[in-house]
Amino acid sequence: MEKSNKKTIKQWKGTVVSTKMDKTIVVRVDSIKFHPRYGKKIAISKKYKVHCVNPDVKAGDIVSFVECRPISRDKRWRFVSKIEKK
Repeated sequence: MEKSNKKTIKQWKGTVVSTKMDKTIVVRVDSIKFHPRYGKKIAISKKYKVHCVNPDVKAGDIVSFVECRPISRDKRWRFVSKIEKK
């Protein structure tokens, strides 16, 4: 039996929060989770530092990004495309 070495690549989409760093954008991904005990919906957001060389991305745009090799201490994500403008 052969093992497959294919890794599923995670792809996310979120809202750009900051573009002030050089070749880096900060993207906020919002999600809804259920509380394990109470069953209540909780809105959770997480920020990712995404490697982006594209200069026309502005704060408020919705973008998609994928995981990649570590580029720096915090950056493990790479910009793919802009989905929607602000």
